[in-house]
Amino acid sequence: MQTFDTLTNFVTVNSLLLTAILALQSAPADSVTMTVPLGEVSVTAIKSGRAGMDMSPVSATMVGESEAQRLGIITMKGVSEIAPNFYIPDYGSRMTSSIYVRGIGARIDQPSVGLCVDNVPFLNKDNYDFDLVDIESIEVMRGPQSTLYGRNSMAGTVNVTTLSPLRRQGVRILAEGGTGGTARAAAGIYARLLPRLGMSLTADFHYTHGYFTNTYNNSRADSEEGGSLRWKTSWRPSPSVMVENTAAITMSAQHGYPYAWEKTGTIAYNDTCFYRRTGITDGLTVKWSGSNISVSSITSFQYIDDNMTLDQDFLTDSYFTLTQKRREWALTQDVVAKGTAGRYSWLAGLFGFYRHTGMDAPVTFKTDGIANLITGHRNEMNPVYPVTWDSDIFPLYSTFTMPSGGFAAYHRSSVELGRFTLAADLRLDIEHTRLDYLSQCHATYTIHDLTDPGNPTVYSQPTIDIDNPGSLSRTFVQLLPKLSLTWRIPQLHRSIAYASVAKGYKSGGYNTQMFSDVLQQQVMAQMGVTSKYDISEIVSYDPESSWNYEIGAHISNKSGTLTADAALFWIECRDQQLTMFPDGVTTGRIMANAGRTRSRGVELSARWRIIRSITMQGAWGYTDARFTRFFNGITDFSGCRVPYAPSNTLFAGATWHHSFPGGSLIDRIETNINVRGIGDIWWDEANTRRQPFYAQLGASVRISRGCWSIDIWGENLTDTRFDTFSYISIGNTFMQRGKPARAGITLRIALEDLLNNPIFN
Repeated sequence: MQTFDTLTNFVTVNSLLLTAILALQSAPADSVTMTVPLGEVSVTAIKSGRAGMDMSPVSATMVGESEAQRLGIITMKGVSEIAPNFYIPDYGSRMTSSIYVRGIGARIDQPSVGLCVDNVPFLNKDNYDFDLVDIESIEVMRGPQSTLYGRNSMAGTVNVTTLSPLRRQGVRILAEGGTGGTARAAAGIYARLLPRLGMSLTADFHYTHGYFTNTYNNSRADSEEGGSLRWKTSWRPSPSVMVENTAAITMSAQHGYPYAWEKTGTIAYNDTCFYRRTGITDGLTVKWSGSNISVSSITSFQYIDDNMTLDQDFLTDSYFTLTQKRREWALTQDVVAKGTAGRYSWLAGLFGFYRHTGMDAPVTFKTDGIANLITGHRNEMNPVYPVTWDSDIFPLYSTFTMPSGGFAAYHRSSVELGRFTLAADLRLDIEHTRLDYLSQCHATYTIHDLTDPGNPTVYSQPTIDIDNPGSLSRTFVQLLPKLSLTWRIPQLHRSIAYASVAKGYKSGGYNTQMFSDVLQQQVMAQMGVTSKYDISEIVSYDPESSWNYEIGAHISNKSGTLTADAALFWIECRDQQLTMFPDGVTTGRIMANAGRTRSRGVELSARWRIIRSITMQGAWGYTDARFTRFFNGITDFSGCRVPYAPSNTLFAGATWHHSFPGGSLIDRIETNINVRGIGDIWWDEANTRRQPFYAQLGASVRISRGCWSIDIWGENLTDTRFDTFSYISIGNTFMQRGKPARAGITLRIALEDLLNNPIFN
């Protein structure tokens, strides 16, 4: 009933906002002519300046539709390395959406990089990794975007735009097959139902048999299937009003995790592993534009239902398993107004969200886990009265309810002073979060009496009965300023140099994955072993904040054949949130706050159309991210590099195309060759383990004629061997290998004229 009421309120709010904005139209409905040309209507640039991204004081990379197709980009992971200092490792499951930008990132909990798809801000990074068909553009902005996009964007923001049915009509079909038993199929219908109303319906399905084998049972450790359905509506009831709604459902099922044990180099685990997720999103954008002012409303509903089940020791031994079942829904509302008055421009907005998460996360100890992690420790301390467990399994139950909500008000003022533009941003961000938890475990064990070794007896049979409910809450308040100065370079077409200083922010939270460790320690305490965890201390972690100092330039020649971007940055970060494994033989992960870190680096990118048929592009990012103050109570890590964030990202590519005269067998051929490089990556705070720099070679050939095209492509053609992830669990080191050499064929059919005319007059 609560969810139904929430959805009802969501629809009501949308209706009221739409009615209010439609009322702002300057012309009555009967005076609107149906022959007004639509042009390139878009509602995606709501928060950008009037000069465009290439003239804005921000380090950004744009990937268009043709480039996304050429490089096979269907998720954010495909943009990794193309944007300098932007890295998304491909490991684990689709729940693992770790993004690292300029030495800042997050493996669990709150993201450091925001994601917006058709204006909808995704609140949970566990729902970031999904396939998108018919991408129109991907925009990657690096550096703090917190003043306009909120707390999840302290390292950057990614804006994804899908094709609009007002700009494209027809039927689009995709079929793909590749190595690893990979198959993909997608279809989309884009129709203009009325001169001002367009709708599209797209669907896709994908499957992969995988590349890695679990040698314990000879099953695939990385097989996956999934699909999505997206319904997009674009409506322009008058020249001044644009309405766009995108509703989508995505489903994914993965059947394992390809984590190999370092000692053997093989993947071998005995318990079931899988990740399943269903995600639903709906976003409504309404924009009214006047002569010098515009008002936009962005309303969204988001829902996630997922289940992660792990053999958490990833060995053939029976240590313990973890299941995390979650249901989460969220509402967001963003109202943005912006306008101009001569040389002065401004933007103001109000943002609010509410999110409700329910989670069950039991950890089940099995025979080896009970013997090595519980009874073994107890018997080392008191061998005369050893204990044995009365059951082969020992479940630790944890149930969580996590409601959170927030409000923000933000503003930007910008004034042009000749060739200079001065801009100042300010955001007030308020968030409240609560954790209601219930931790339980029930078991019996037997204490034996060995005081007379020749005549052992049963001393007693105690019962463990722990039932710990509790509640924690925190409120976070932040002021987030940004100041930038832009200089338009004379005698260069659309070229600027800029300097900026901005504060980034990410709120604090709770370490729910540590509750199994807390329960384990409470069990040990009842057995006479001192407990070392305090719930209030181990469960909470503090907000993370940073100051980003940056200078850069966007250069373009008059013909547009050469564009180049450069940036130098220095970031001072306080209380950086790091995912760590506590010392010793433990079962959980913890989000800890490093005292202070410092990141400095450079970003360079360029695109050059040498001649009409040849284009070259390249991007390089370097980051030196180190702890300047971090003592975890045992070791001082000052001077060590921040783990998981790469020192270098590299992308270089060249494209050649040739068009054939009419009557030829094919119309056009296009070839592309590219190199992606990453490294070094350190796997621990002490910098004892690392992945050295590595590079992967990719290539593709496209043949097209009329409405169809065929791509023959290959990735990691040199079969480079590398690790995408490494970690330590219960004293053992594991890693995931990168995917080997792979290839495939993609067929695309675009019947652009099939639905080109309105079906209604």
